[in-house]
Amino acid sequence: MVRTRLLQISKLYLLKRKNMNQVMNRFVRQSDLVPAEKLSSLTISVVGVGAIGRQVALQLASLGAQKIQLVDFDRVEATNITTQGYLATDVGRFKVEATTQTLQAIDARIEVERVTNRFRPGLPTGEVVFVCVDSISSRSAIWRSLREQCSFWCDGRMQGEVMRILTVTDLPSQEHYTTTLFRQAEAQAGACTSRSTIYTAGIAAGLMLHQFARWLRDLSVDRDLALNLLSSELVLAGE
Repeated sequence: MVRTRLLQISKLYLLKRKNMNQVMNRFVRQSDLVPAEKLSSLTISVVGVGAIGRQVALQLASLGAQKIQLVDFDRVEATNITTQGYLATDVGRFKVEATTQTLQAIDARIEVERVTNRFRPGLPTGEVVFVCVDSISSRSAIWRSLREQCSFWCDGRMQGEVMRILTVTDLPSQEHYTTTLFRQAEAQAGACTSRSTIYTAGIAAGLMLHQFARWLRDLSVDRDLALNLLSSELVLAGE
């Protein structure tokens, strides 16, 4: 009986060690590009879990983030399957709930805080903030609330096949970002049938995560990056 117990303990130890090795090996191909310890220590807030925000959250989970806060009041609609990457079985669920389930399917160790509401001033957030909301007025309100509280801020904007990524990490980039917060009435509406695609959202999220990875490595970031897929134009501004 003692021998059987020892064998069971030995098997459990080997299984635990195997699982630890699998976790470590999962990141081996990005180890020189993404500082794992620094990333895992950060709390990351994703405000808006729509087209870009959901893709940002999924990429963060794959990248190795361990503490993610999701903020969104909305529920999944049928059109979100096409443009935001939700599943047919997600329709009717809160976006933060559906996204949490997917994040933990990627990595069960991830701690996810779900805020099933609009962002409101006073909400505790992480030192890293990804803003993926629909309107300029919402961005402005969130910026006023958090500009002095976060170390890394990244705002993803998208219209059809055009995207703009704005990153703030210091005073000059703060000053530039403020100039991009025009009045909501000045925003370009665009036709509802050419407003969003899953591939544009995925590319925008990838560009945002790239700026984040650069910041993690103490490299300079691009304050203002615009990419037009149709014309194949990439423009850097704000330097």
